Amino acid sequence: MTKVLSIISTKGGTGKTTLALNLAVAFREAKKTVVVLDLDPQATATAWSDQRGDADELSVLSCQHGRLPAVMQAAKENGADIVIIDTAPHSEAAALAAAKAADVILMPLRPEIFDLRAMANTLEMIAVAKKKPVAVLNAVPARGPKVLEAKTALEEMGLETAPVTIGHRAAFGYAAIASQGVTEYEAVGSAATEVRALQKWVTKRLVAA
Repeated sequence: MTKVLSIISTKGGTGKTTLALNLAVAFREAKKTVVVLDLDPQATATAWSDQRGDADELSVLSCQHGRLPAVMQAAKENGADIVIIDTAPHSEAAALAAAKAADVILMPLRPEIFDLRAMANTLEMIAVAKKKPVAVLNAVPARGPKVLEAKTALEEMGLETAPVTIGHRAAFGYAAIASQGVTEYEAVGSAATEVRALQKWVTKRLVAA
């Protein structure tokens, strides 16, 4: 049965596409057939795939949110194990469509006060779909109290936070330039370890969904 993971944040700069593509590669390495649906008009994920020339069961398709049900049905009929929906910032319609389609929703955010304050709009869109997101702290600095402060703030808001945080690591940028995931670019690095850990945790949530 095809499972759907949506990456949603109506705020820009939270790392949605980076998270979507790196998780997609990690799922592929775990022998899953993966389709990424790129709902962002900037088509960053699609361009990454075009440069990659990937023919090994990792497909990235540009898709308007109005076409999402039809494209998802095609992915299911073609045997996709995992569909990952990468949404655009500042697009409530795309966020709502992705939320409705999702088995699991990840909401990436940086441990910064502006990201925490900007969550309200995203949460409203997800609530309309009668779903609950899981916050993923992304681009986390190596030192300092920000992670603990952000987790405390999220708990006070009643939001679940993924047990795996993703650090602010140069490997993500270098991997993107090479049109790779960090698990390919630097297989034994810290970034790869974090992505694999998050992928395994997400897998359990998808199975339970």
